[in-house]
Amino acid sequence: MAAGQGTSPGTEAASSAERLRRRGEFLHVAAKGRKSAMPGVVVQALAVPEQRTLRIGFTCSRKVGNAVARNRARRRLKEAARLSLPATLGGWDLVLIGRPATVGRPFAALRADLAAALGRLGVM
Repeated sequence: MAAGQGTSPGTEAASSAERLRRRGEFLHVAAKGRKSAMPGVVVQALAVPEQRTLRIGFTCSRKVGNAVARNRARRRLKEAARLSLPATLGGWDLVLIGRPATVGRPFAALRADLAAALGRLGVM
C-alpha cells in the first residue's frame, strides 16, 4: 500500500509512534510517571522533554479475560490511541492498560475515557 492510503488525515499518531516493548520500560513509566484510571482504560504517562517522539505501550492483565479477550482489548486500545492522539505529540512515554470493561465498552465511550485520562494527566 502506498504512503498515505487507507488512513484519514491526522490519525497516524499511534502508528507513527515508537513502541514501549520491554518490561523495564513499562516499569519505568509506572514508577516515575503519573496515572489516571477511567472505566475503560488506565493511562500511565511520563514526560520526557528531551525525547522528540511519542512512545506508547499497551498491556492487559489476565483479569481482563482469556487470551482472545486480552488481544481484543489491546487492539481496541491501539485503535483508540491511533484515532485520539495527535501526530505531533512528542516528549511522552504512555502506557495504556486494558481493564475488564475495555472489551465490552462502546468504542465512543472508550475514546472518551482515553481523552479524559490524557486531559487529567496534562498530555493533551
